[in-house]
Amino acid sequence: MSTTKEFLQFALDQLSGLDQIAHRQMMGEYIVYYQGKIAAYICDNRFLVKPVEAARTLLPEAPLEPPYPGAKEMLLVEDLEDKAALTALFEAMEPQLPAPKPKKSKAPKKKN
Repeated sequence: MSTTKEFLQFALDQLSGLDQIAHRQMMGEYIVYYQGKIAAYICDNRFLVKPVEAARTLLPEAPLEPPYPGAKEMLLVEDLEDKAALTALFEAMEPQLPAPKPKKSKAPKKKN
């Protein structure tokens, strides 16, 4: 089951108080970026965040679940209704999120 547009929009609305929130579609599911860093996945109408220390502290009871088969486990955020708590979670997580990997430059092909 893919994520519905309604669930995606609700989740993004809950994050609307934050600057630099972006998302990208990936095979019917979504990656959520905060300040250019991957912070969460939205998969199968579930909202999963990176299990950094701040997230584990703020969500001590959150179950670990993979966003898709074979993926690393992430913390399931079960209560998306509390916009202030979700905003605080992302702000606490941001310094601990890994920096994006540098993109490889496309070097021109050598001609023989």
